[in-house]
Formats: sequence, structure tokens, C-alpha cells
Amino acid sequence: MATAAVAAAARGAGAKAVTALRDGCRTATRGRSRAGPARPLCTAPGTAPDMKRYLWERYREAKRSTEELVPSIMSNLLNPDAIFSNNEMSLSDIEIYGFDYDYTLVFYSKHLHTLIFNAARDLLINEHRYPVEIRKYDYDPNFAIRGLHYDVQRAVLMKIDAFHYIQLGTVYRGLSVVPDEEVIEMYEGSHVPLEQMSDFYGKSSGNTMKQFMDIFSLPEMTLLSCVNEHFLKNSIDYEPVHLYKDVKDSIRDVHTKGIMYRAIEADIEKYICYAEQTRAVLAKLADHGKKMFLITNSPSSFVDKGMRYIVGKDWRDLFDVVIVQAEKPNFFNDKRRPFRKVNEKGVLLWDKIYKLQKGQIYKQGNLYEFLKLTGWRGSKVLYFGDHIYSDLADLTLKHGWRTGAIIPELRSELKIMNTEQYIQTMTWLQTLTGLLEQMQVHRDVESQLVLQEWKKERKEMREMTKGFFNAQFGSLFRTDQNPTYFLRRLSRFADIYMASLSCLLNYDVSHTFYPRRTPLQHELPAWSDRPPAARLPLLQEAQAK
Repeated sequence: MATAAVAAAARGAGAKAVTALRDGCRTATRGRSRAGPARPLCTAPGTAPDMKRYLWERYREAKRSTEELVPSIMSNLLNPDAIFSNNEMSLSDIEIYGFDYDYTLVFYSKHLHTLIFNAARDLLINEHRYPVEIRKYDYDPNFAIRGLHYDVQRAVLMKIDAFHYIQLGTVYRGLSVVPDEEVIEMYEGSHVPLEQMSDFYGKSSGNTMKQFMDIFSLPEMTLLSCVNEHFLKNSIDYEPVHLYKDVKDSIRDVHTKGIMYRAIEADIEKYICYAEQTRAVLAKLADHGKKMFLITNSPSSFVDKGMRYIVGKDWRDLFDVVIVQAEKPNFFNDKRRPFRKVNEKGVLLWDKIYKLQKGQIYKQGNLYEFLKLTGWRGSKVLYFGDHIYSDLADLTLKHGWRTGAIIPELRSELKIMNTEQYIQTMTWLQTLTGLLEQMQVHRDVESQLVLQEWKKERKEMREMTKGFFNAQFGSLFRTDQNPTYFLRRLSRFADIYMASLSCLLNYDVSHTFYPRRTPLQHELPAWSDRPPAARLPLLQEAQAK
């Protein structure tokens, strides 16, 4: 992503700044001894070094170098409609394309999450006897992001990085941030042990941590936070485990009781974002002789009405197999459930299934029976879904299928990362970090005071960069310096990822995706410091096409 180019450029700026005055006032150091750190050779013989002046000269030179870099970075922006690769994969090897339905083939408007929030809130009041006062809370689409963890026992929502460390400043109890000191005391540091983390599918294990990976979970996180907020503000004693379970059950019931499905079917234009490109993607694959199938947890009539709206009444002609109410991820693991055919009226038939026929709709079943009936297996199959665990994990780990993750948030994050303000901020942040690393060898009091000022500026800039994305939790993909736990799972379970299926229209059906080689910490970073123009795919190149 764009941050890689910024980081590489910033490393160059930092190195340039540190060596810039080498001729007149060399930063070379005397050999270090047990007596103390290296000191600069930029003072006249017999005089004490003016460390404050020396360090601030380095700082200003780094600033100038950074400002010179920004225009070249701005001329090589990443394309938000690109496909990004975690693992080398050629589409020429793919013969069969599979798709999830929700947030893969179809996207929903902002009204849907408000509907889910309101319906679940009303269920809490009407069926779980929660205070009617919680009805004053409305859904805030800007509060939460995907991939957050919720500590069920402590009733706090937080962002965790790939190494199980909590990003301080992103821990929320109710709608209020928990002070860093309290978080550190609560967890005896900021690390969450493995046994307290969520299980393989992100679910709570023994009422500990739950990770929210589904786009549909955004209203759930917000509702949890709002109800917690009400209880805390009104000094109501409650059991956090019960609250978590009640909210989870209410969100589930919005789906299983058909509340969401009926509302969408009654007003499709309000809730479904019409996209001709979905039809275009499917038509392109069909024109090239690719087989296609659909496996979704959504019910038959709901999928049919949605697909008629975004693709056309002949949508089934494009798919070789259609499976509804599959109950993923159980579909990929449970060998016991047979398929059932669904007729035109939505009635389940009792016939034994010997073949999955084109134009028909099937319910339940399991992947092992699916493979037996179709013969589709291995790396010639590419399946797309938005849920990294339920859609992709088992397919890539157990069955050898290729996988594509649909990450709608990617497009908006890339657009932010392409702005001049973001690039300026990140380039200087990276340069300042490099400067701190270089100059920390100066341990005298005067130098340490300057370095403390730089650290304070760095901390403020980190908070600023978080606010570019989400005021509470920042980017979906990064903590301050590390990948998020969400990105760690995305990198492991998805060969490629993109903002929407429409991105496929930008590539030939024989295109090969190559992941960018980034240096390991112990490797020479020569290839990462090459000009950003060498990095693909770029926004200007896409526009030229």
C-alpha cells in the first residue's frame, strides 16, 4: 500500500539529513568506549560541543529533505481500484470462480447498519427487558471499525496489533476512551496472552475476547458500547458477560427472525447499492468460459430478489451452482449435512441429490459433497468473500483453493493515503523516527531534552495519522507502527484482496498477481528504496488506460 512508498522515501530523507553536513561538520563519531556514547566532531578544538544547536541543525536539514520528497511521492499514487497480492497467483490457472453474496456480489447502503442497530436495540428492550432509555442512542457509523477485539469480562473494545499488543489510546469502555495508565494496570502491560485471544473464527473462547471481523458486526460493536455507556453513566450494576450475550443474541435475531431480510426486500432501492459492474464482472468471466458458483448464508428469496435487482432476472444463467443458507463456516467442515433442492416457490424438496444442476438453487450441504458432485478442487478454484474467517480460512488452509478478500474499506483508506496532507505527515513522521534512532546515542542532558521534544512531536503526529481514518481507532490495517491483527489474518488467508469485485474489470483473465517484495528487518533494503514509480499498480497508470 501507499505507506510502503512513503516509508521508503522517508528512510532516504532521514539518511540524507543525518549525513548532509558531513563536509563542514561531520557526524562521524569517535570510537565508542566504555566511558560513554559517541560525540559529534563539529566543535572547535578545546570547546564543549553545543549539542542543542547540533541536533536542531540535523532536525531542520531532515525537514528540508522531507519537503523535497513530497512532490515525487505525490506524482506516484496508488490506485484505489487496484487488486493487491499477498501470494503470487495467475488468473490463467483459474477455471472456476466462486462468490459469497453479502458484501461481495452485493453492497449495502449506510441505511442497513442503522436498521440492524435499531432493530437489535428494540429487541433488547422488548425481549430482554433492557431500560427503554437506551432508545435515545442512535447508530453512529463513524464510531467503530472492523477487526476490533472486545474483552467480554471487562466490557472494553480495543484495537490489537499482529503481535497481540493493544494500541494504547484505542481502548473504549462505553463511548469513552480508557486512560493508558488504567489499561496498563488492567492487563499488567499492553500485551494480551494467546489463551485470552479469540478462537480460530474470531469468536469468544470461554468468555474472554471476541474479534469482530464481519461488516455486519459494526452495529453490534456500537450497540455494545452504547448500552455499556448507559449503564456506566447511570451507575447501574450489571454483569458484562450477560450484556455481551444479550446484544449478540439480539443482533443474531435481526437476521434469523428475518427482520433484516424483510426490510431489504420491501425497499431494495434504499438498502442495496445498485452496481452495473457486478453484472459486468460476471459477464466477463462467462464470456471467457469460466465456471461460476455462489455459496451464501442468506436465504433463497432474499438472494433472488437482490440478484434480480443488481444483475437481472436471468442471473441464475450465469452460475453453474447456487447454494443458499450454507451455514458457513460449518459448510466447509461438517460432512454430515446433505444438499436439498429449493423449488421456484422456495419450498424444500426431499429428493436425493445426485448432481448439482445449473439454474437450480440448493440449500445447506457441505463442501465435501460439493467437491464430489462437481469435481472442482484445488488451485484452479478462486473464491471471493468479505469474511476472512468464515469465507476464506478453511478454503485456503484445508482445501487448497485460491482466495480473494473483498475489503470495502480499502478504497476509502487508499484515497486518504493519496492526499497531500497524509503524505506530508507520514513522510515527516518516518523521517523523524529515523532521526530519533540515529541520535539516541547522545546521552548528555542537553541532547536528551531535545530528543524528548522530538518524541513528543512524534507522539502527537501518530495521533494525527490515526485521526485521518477513524477518530477512535484509526486505520483498519495499522496500529501506530505494526500491522493490525486483522491484517495479519488477511495476509494469511487471502491470496489477493481488493475493495470490490469491480476491480477485476481492470485486469485480463490471464493476469498474474505478484506480491511486492519488502525487505525483512535483517535484509539490505535496496529494492524497497527504489523510486515509487517502480511500484505497481499506480493511480496515474490506471488513469492513462
